[in-house]
Amino acid sequence: MTAPTLDAFLNSFVRQEDERRPAVAATVRKLVEASLKVRGSISQGALGPSFAGRRDSSNAGGDVQKDLDVFADDIFLDAMRHAPVALYASEELEQAVLLNGDAPLAVAIDPLDGSSSIDVNLSIGTIFSLLPATGAPDGNPAAPFLQSGVNQIGAGFFIYGPQLALVLSLGSGTHIFVFSQRVGTFVQAHESLMLPPLTQEFAINASNYRHWDEAVRLYVDDCLKGSEGPREKDFNMRWLACLAAECYRILMRGGVFLYPGDSRRGCHQGRLRLVYEANPIAFLIEQAGGAATDTVNRILDLQPEHLHQRTPLVFGSAGEVERIARYHLAPSAIGDRAPLFGNRGLFRA
Repeated sequence: MTAPTLDAFLNSFVRQEDERRPAVAATVRKLVEASLKVRGSISQGALGPSFAGRRDSSNAGGDVQKDLDVFADDIFLDAMRHAPVALYASEELEQAVLLNGDAPLAVAIDPLDGSSSIDVNLSIGTIFSLLPATGAPDGNPAAPFLQSGVNQIGAGFFIYGPQLALVLSLGSGTHIFVFSQRVGTFVQAHESLMLPPLTQEFAINASNYRHWDEAVRLYVDDCLKGSEGPREKDFNMRWLACLAAECYRILMRGGVFLYPGDSRRGCHQGRLRLVYEANPIAFLIEQAGGAATDTVNRILDLQPEHLHQRTPLVFGSAGEVERIARYHLAPSAIGDRAPLFGNRGLFRA
């Protein structure tokens, strides 16, 4: 049987009664059109005009912008001008942009996730969140983006890798669509993914070990001790420096991702943005049976205080996410963590 296309999926979605559904479907279609333009520029690599390198500017979060960051943002912003979207918020813009005050949706986006991988030909992505345009959009453009993530109507990301893929949830499971050159459109490759509750794979930037809180160090130490340690199994460690790529891998085979806050300047509250990175990823992961926290609290319950708010982020297989929370709340209560392993870490003398 032929796999359904994204268009067929969206048409089926619209047929269910909800006045916002046609707007959601139309917005996803415009996001898809924009992703194809961004993918076209990425595929040119260093030969393309948008790969000129770093600009002499920073984005709203203080990160150095690359030309492709700004190019992608321009493409997606222009696409949303032609969608039923009231407001557009981006990592690359200080303030939300009012597009159509009468439209029902607000879109928050990281237009190019994984900028550090641009020059080395690794996977990068685009992460987006679809929210109801609540309140008076022309009064306070930021207001709709200060809803807790549980109010999201949908979320997804594009990953520009060996395949161009779209991971999408509109509130009923998490699905993966892959762009087919033969058909000329996105085709469903995986329907209603479900994460295994347990895992033997974790992703973290171990170079920050010395800056982590003790709970994170203890968790990683116990994993690295392998089958001889309190976990009694061997773990693999991964780190791709692209949130979309990390999430894609975990959706495909399980695992857990950690980007905790740490003691470095500006990192106490984490580095990832709640509104347009953590919330959409948490939505996708929960729809696939996983969990996402700020190490302790559910991400989707957090109330953003400002548009570019940062947060620690842990997500993936639910059992492992829950265990990481216990390391923060009551490490001595973890049943298989013998006292023998509580005093010395693998990286500590």
